[in-house]
Amino acid sequence: MDSSTASTTEESKAKIVASKSSGIQSSRGCRLSGIRINKEDLNRKLSVPEYLRHAIRDSIKSKDVNAAVDRCREGNNGGSEAAPEGPMVVFVNSKSGGRHGPQLKERLQQLMGEEQVFDLSDVKPNEFVNYGLVCLEKLAGLGDYCAKETRDKLRIMVAGGDGTVGWVLGSLAELHTQGREPVPPVAVLPLGTGNDLSRSFGWGGSFPIFWKSAVKRSLLRAITDPVCHLDSWHLLVSMPSGEVVDPPHSLKPTEECSLEQ
Repeated sequence: MDSSTASTTEESKAKIVASKSSGIQSSRGCRLSGIRINKEDLNRKLSVPEYLRHAIRDSIKSKDVNAAVDRCREGNNGGSEAAPEGPMVVFVNSKSGGRHGPQLKERLQQLMGEEQVFDLSDVKPNEFVNYGLVCLEKLAGLGDYCAKETRDKLRIMVAGGDGTVGWVLGSLAELHTQGREPVPPVAVLPLGTGNDLSRSFGWGGSFPIFWKSAVKRSLLRAITDPVCHLDSWHLLVSMPSGEVVDPPHSLKPTEECSLEQ
């Protein structure tokens, strides 16, 4: 983002007094063309220690955080391992991007711990928030420094279109509502057809042709790029009495209130 754009953005934020900051963050893409990225070095930067990966996986799979935490504490050395420089979790919409979805998922699993790559057809973002992140938070509360540092430094990448990115951002917004901060910043690997959000934040408007090398660059950018904050608004949809309202996914229904409110 150049200086003039940054200035305009800050002025706009100051003027929109009715908006409410959601606490959602997005990494902004920067170019790393021409830089050769070593696969092993990237793996060391991204991969969460195995005992934490398994604890997160077990928490989500069983939907029993306490049992997963107990098993984790019995089987590790008390969190003495060091957290990686940029712990990363990736959500992949394997149905997006035509034939690239499944291939991309496999490639990502090769570049980091397999348990850090979630197919959205198997693991929903809210399940990760309600079980996977809670597992890290509970371990951190029990004195596991590695779990605490991993939770604090965690970043998320979404491989999908605008709808998929919005789905993940909406689930992460619950962390802000619940006071469970920090909210992990989100990077985008565009797989959809529009990819407006991805384009706006510098991640590109389409899936790259030379995607295998581009994936490594995107992952490195996701853990090193500056963070931009997104704003959200509270909306009221008024319908005639008796009408059935089926709002889009992006509009969450809330308690009833009068139009004046």
